[in-house]
Amino acid sequence: MVLQGIKRKIVQAISYEAIAVIMVSPLVAMLFGKSLTNAAGLSVFLSFLALFWNFAFNTLFEAWEIRQSQRERTLKRRVIHALGFEAGFAALVIPVVAYWLDISWQAALATNFGLMLFFMFYQFGFQWTFDKLFGVPRSAMVNH
Repeated sequence: MVLQGIKRKIVQAISYEAIAVIMVSPLVAMLFGKSLTNAAGLSVFLSFLALFWNFAFNTLFEAWEIRQSQRERTLKRRVIHALGFEAGFAALVIPVVAYWLDISWQAALATNFGLMLFFMFYQFGFQWTFDKLFGVPRSAMVNH
């Protein structure tokens, strides 16, 4: 089955977040001695926060980018984008995690770091598997 366009983006985003919630919730519950319901609530909330932040950050970044004299997405610009995204997301996530799990900000920072590492590998594996199951998008096809 090959998915393209907006249908691909919707299926990809929803499945990515759903699988992440299923994987992260039991781990958070176990590590912090919380109920699975509590951990799943946090995971779902963070998933919605990630979707919101992704949209908001990319909208702001593209608004900045279009005003630049040089618009090419160089390695430097991609690094700035990635660091800006992660720093902004951390600023949103750390207070939520600290409050939700009733832990210190330092523990929430360490938790955020652990989640970032997890999601780096998860993102790679998810994307590879998704492309194998549903084909690559047109933008990645050699002869489209």
